[in-house]
Amino acid sequence: MPAKKPKLAVFKFASCDGCQLSLLDAEDELLLVAGAVEIANFPEASRRILRGPYDIGLVEGSITTPHDVERIRHIRKECKVLITIGACATAGGIQALRNWKDVKEFTRLVYASPEHISTLDRSMPVGSYVHVDFELRGCPINKYQLIEVVNAYLNKRKPNIPAHSVCIDCKTKGNICVMVAKGTPCLGPVTQAGCGALCPSFHRGCYGCFGPMESPNPASLSKQLKDLELGNHDIMLLFRGFNAYAEAFRKESDAHEK
Repeated sequence: MPAKKPKLAVFKFASCDGCQLSLLDAEDELLLVAGAVEIANFPEASRRILRGPYDIGLVEGSITTPHDVERIRHIRKECKVLITIGACATAGGIQALRNWKDVKEFTRLVYASPEHISTLDRSMPVGSYVHVDFELRGCPINKYQLIEVVNAYLNKRKPNIPAHSVCIDCKTKGNICVMVAKGTPCLGPVTQAGCGALCPSFHRGCYGCFGPMESPNPASLSKQLKDLELGNHDIMLLFRGFNAYAEAFRKESDAHEK
């Protein structure tokens, strides 16, 4: 009798689906994953949904409604290992920009009957409500890193995901520093690697898509940005992007809000 395969489930909350598409985009690697697990719940890829409990749960998207809170707590109980994928699930996503504003004012402006809208005041990462076993960053995530994380948990080992900055990847690729050579604002010194230094490789500054690196120093970077004659407002906007509500970026943007 063949061994029972671990059950993998993929769940979506407030997001653009880009991180789930990264898993589908893995193509050949996905076939290997599909051979190692039983994909029990993945609405983006299949209509078949098997009941939990699940061995591994991948969660995309941020928590934005009271229903989301109830649902993620139920999912946590259903999954032995819970992994959040992408900037929305790990830092609240681009929708967390609303956290600095009055959401009720937005609903009044956008909807004809705002009294029917049920939403939280803030868009928050999954880890704000339940325990998360691993956070995989990126907007979107790196598909090879996702395969590595799933592989690691299937084989009961620690995922091998780099925690260094984008600057290290730039040096490895031989890129000329866009901030030093051209005066282009760049979040590379405080952003976790994962994209292969994509933007600096095309002579653009890093937008911080993979969120804060391990032990970042945003205040030091802000001093460099001021040397480039950026004002407080420009620095605030630079840190308020895809990972605006990640703690290190949030605090630095708040420090330059006035």
